[in-house]
Amino acid sequence: EVHRAVHIRTVGSGGGPEALELTTLPLPWDELGPSDVLIRVVSAGVNRPDVLQRRGLYPHPPGQSSLPGLEISGHVVALGPSVPLHRFALGDAVCALTNGGGYAGFCVVPEVQCLPIPAGLSATEAACVPETFFTCWHNLFQQVNIFGEKLLD
Repeated sequence: EVHRAVHIRTVGSGGGPEALELTTLPLPWDELGPSDVLIRVVSAGVNRPDVLQRRGLYPHPPGQSSLPGLEISGHVVALGPSVPLHRFALGDAVCALTNGGGYAGFCVVPEVQCLPIPAGLSATEAACVPETFFTCWHNLFQQVNIFGEKLLD
């Protein structure tokens, strides 16, 4: 089985959409690790790192997908054997912060980087949530440890 994906055809160009090209790739079944979720992508967010990657100024992390796309929304189509059964089920609507590869029909994401789509948000809106949410959460609760504090009054 194959799916369509967008890859960067011309790294280092002006970073516009002309640097992108549609391609066909095998479904990423072999990338699904024990704690991963395979998501059928409905929408992908576009962020500054995506533009910088197209310009050649933001290389993908070693060992991760070279495809652009750091946040997505979609539906769970497979779960690694170590994903807790109470977290997700096949067909669940999720949004996720990827390690790359979001500009594709299917994307493998670590389970801990996935969230249920918040109530009231469309798939397109939900695809814009993960980068901002995870960045704020990490900075406030994991770096500063602001638990029990008031942030905005």
